[in-house]
Amino acid sequence: QVQLQESGPGLVKPSQTLSLTCTVSGGSIITNNYYWSWIRQPPGKGLEWMGAIRSSGSTYYRPSLKSRTSISRDTSKNQFTLQLSSVTPEDTAVYYCARWNAGVDYWGQGTQVTVTS
Repeated sequence: QVQLQESGPGLVKPSQTLSLTCTVSGGSIITNNYYWSWIRQPPGKGLEWMGAIRSSGSTYYRPSLKSRTSISRDTSKNQFTLQLSSVTPEDTAVYYCARWNAGVDYWGQGTQVTVTS
């Protein structure tokens, strides 16, 4: 059973960089052809796919966020990380990590991130 767990600060100040880590257990992030993804849901809005890192190491980003987003991984820890720079209050959301395999088949529980001064 694959499990994903997000971790990181719940409060970030405007203009700073948001950094979240997803720790994966029960499966390797470098095997098969999965896309390890970050998805967020702002309050009162729908889910928004932000980007992903493929098992091969290739990265993919939502065009509207590409200039501010970076996804990387630490294969020794079986983790992948999201960095979102220059945050504003509009980046306040519940952030999820997930595994995409012709659709999301595993989700993390989500972590609330609030951007506030």
